[in-house]
Amino acid sequence: MPSPGLPPPAAALLADVGALRRSSRGGVASLSASARALHGLAVAAGYAGDTFVASAFTKLYSTLSRGDDARKVFDAVPSPDTVLWNTLLAVLSRSEAMEAFVRMVRAGSAQPDSTTLSSVLPAAAEVADVTMGRCVHAFGEKCGLAQDEHVVTALISLYAKCGDTECARRLFDRMVVPDLVAYNALISGYSVNGMVGLSVELFKDLVTLGLRPTSSTLVALIPVHSPFGHEQLTRCLHAYVVKAGFDANAPVLTALTTLYCRLNDMDSARKAFDAMPEKTMESWNAMISGYAQNGLTEKAVALFQKMQALNVPPNPLTISSTLSACAQLGALSLGKWVHKIISKENLELNVYVITALIDMYVKCGSIVEARRIFDRMDNKNVVSWNVMISGYGLHGQGAEALKLYKDMLDANLLPTSSTFLSVLYACSHGGLVEEGRTAFRSMTSHYGFTPGIEHCTCMVDLLGRAGRLKEAYELISEFPKSAIGPGVWGALLAACMVHKDADLAKLASQKLFELEPENTGYYVLLSNLYTSKKQYSEAAGVRQEAKSKKLVKTPGCTLIEIGDKPHVFMAGDRAHPQSDAIYSYLEKLTTKMIEAGYRPDTEAALYDVEEEEKEHMVKVHSEKLAIAFGLLNTEPGTEIRIIKNLRVCLDCHNATKIISKVTQRLIVVRDASRFHHFRDGVCSCGDYW
Repeated sequence: MPSPGLPPPAAALLADVGALRRSSRGGVASLSASARALHGLAVAAGYAGDTFVASAFTKLYSTLSRGDDARKVFDAVPSPDTVLWNTLLAVLSRSEAMEAFVRMVRAGSAQPDSTTLSSVLPAAAEVADVTMGRCVHAFGEKCGLAQDEHVVTALISLYAKCGDTECARRLFDRMVVPDLVAYNALISGYSVNGMVGLSVELFKDLVTLGLRPTSSTLVALIPVHSPFGHEQLTRCLHAYVVKAGFDANAPVLTALTTLYCRLNDMDSARKAFDAMPEKTMESWNAMISGYAQNGLTEKAVALFQKMQALNVPPNPLTISSTLSACAQLGALSLGKWVHKIISKENLELNVYVITALIDMYVKCGSIVEARRIFDRMDNKNVVSWNVMISGYGLHGQGAEALKLYKDMLDANLLPTSSTFLSVLYACSHGGLVEEGRTAFRSMTSHYGFTPGIEHCTCMVDLLGRAGRLKEAYELISEFPKSAIGPGVWGALLAACMVHKDADLAKLASQKLFELEPENTGYYVLLSNLYTSKKQYSEAAGVRQEAKSKKLVKTPGCTLIEIGDKPHVFMAGDRAHPQSDAIYSYLEKLTTKMIEAGYRPDTEAALYDVEEEEKEHMVKVHSEKLAIAFGLLNTEPGTEIRIIKNLRVCLDCHNATKIISKVTQRLIVVRDASRFHHFRDGVCSCGDYW
């Protein structure tokens, strides 16, 4: 309502502003232009400093998500009143809202009210700033506002989100008659802090009291933050959702979708997703990211493609999840398609999206393109640097990784635990032992990080690859007990295999059999080591033990993309339509390879612990089939890229070096360990993988 004393022009302006706020015609851009034009008229008429007019325009700009414009309106008022301050607080970001509240109190020209506190407390809760929250609480007590039910509810939410559930519960219990909003706040707090039992009990209480749960109640109750161990509860909650008539409610079904994804129950997740008549952006993101995180990468990409077909614009999280799926698949053509969408949606300045894009190019083998995009970023954060450093390590370019790490330090960015993991990985795969030692010491002594399982695994791997097995074993005893897991002993066992140390391998494998008795790879690795040492009875004993436990190896397979279409090969595969041509070509190619010095390494195939059984007389490994198919179906000089789901064996590694030489092709291989770039008979890994 306009001020009673305002002249007609101001009243007319306020009416026009109200109409514009309610309008849905012309889109945001058109409405923003109309808002600025109307604002210009108000300033020209001398109403820039009027609190009523300013409040109206601040609300209008807030509706249009024009926070900067709203701030300019506020700044033009010499003495803003409480209503105008409250309007501004509702517009600002969380951190800005807290800063504005402090300014308001210090200015003293307007007295904060319950609406003020109810606005600033959620801002503190959102960033988990319990110190700021306590200050606001104390201010509320001093001013007599802390008993207002809206303020109490905001305080309950604040303390619960910051982990102080006891304080939240005390405030809740002091309420004479807690309303549903207060119940929702405490239920949410319990759920966020993993106190699922208490959240369920509180939910039962509100139902017993006759309060009717809303969608907000159910979203708060669904244990998305602590899913494991609550499978039965999830089913019960889903049944209640249907019975209570929320089975078409998007926020509730999105929470259920997220929960099912975290429980790896993707069928139930998809059913919940499909049950939504109107899907929100959060719904799409929950399902796409759920697929990507559970390794169902093709389904993640397919759902994103469906989203595009329905003309639903993606947001940064959608793009990042889809890029993650492309990276896991190694699907470069799909990744490039998503890259075009990033440009189309004007997301090229979003640091999270571009970091995910760099990661995709790295994992799809395009390290040069990844670096090009990295160098163009103006807003790199530490995650961006970590991804690029890790990428160089993955591609065996340890020296480049270390150089980039130095550049990061020179840019005055503090390394994180993940930074050091990337550096150690790069040193390990590049044979840079002393550099790795230096980085490890720096991590602990200079930056104060406690080594985690992955850091310790990298150090054992670093020394083990260099043949310093005794040092690696002794180093394990120096690690924190919490950091000594299967990864550490697995790295030592793999090094023992390479350097033929059966005694130490037996010790490492005994530890592994205790920690991961169902992991077939360890049994096969130890058996192959014994076989290569001609200790056949020991090898037979290990294989028999694995057989008695009914352990089965993961089958190896290799993927290659030709013309944007993926082709997957297994060992001895004859299912492909071009199978006859592939085998015929491979025979001719093998003849050329032998003339160039290739000799099949049958012993090496024995310790290829994670791949196909060696049956060289009747089968060939999937890598060779994929490469032969690629050579048959591409022009001379075209780069060949393949992805192996397991570690490439020594025989295939040697064969690929020779193939790159006799065909004059660059062949890029991504296996479970790293990238290999084969050119002119040489591999980028330096035969060190």
